[in-house]
Amino acid sequence: MRAVTFVVPGQPVGKGRPRVGKIGAHARLFTPEKTVNYEGLVAMAAQQAMQGRALITGPVMVEMDITVQIPQSWSKKRKSLALAGEIFPTTKPDKDNVIKAIYDGINGIVWKDDVQAVDGHQRKRYGETPGVRVRVVPLSGSGTS
Repeated sequence: MRAVTFVVPGQPVGKGRPRVGKIGAHARLFTPEKTVNYEGLVAMAAQQAMQGRALITGPVMVEMDITVQIPQSWSKKRKSLALAGEIFPTTKPDKDNVIKAIYDGINGIVWKDDVQAVDGHQRKRYGETPGVRVRVVPLSGSGTS
């Protein structure tokens, strides 16, 4: 099976921590709405890329280029340094939380479960167009279908 590549448009969103809410006398955990919406956007982008192909069933490598928006308040000089890769985005969202949101968003669409991700390369940088480029590569001898 060949690699699956897609782009999730817009400012990346990290997976939010589950919150506790009360329904009557019962406490219930729920995922924040912003996370649910972002995972839905991820799922739509992944579905379009899959074009009806079967799920990947074996181990995979995942590459992600996470591009975050440059703050509008920055000077032209600072913006150009950011675009040149000389200033790194050390602000939220956390890279690992974006990865979790992407992985959860493609469960059941690209692969059966995110436990299949055994190798990868992810980077977070500034760019003119925010978004996440995702490439899922089945590993050889992986028993993919």
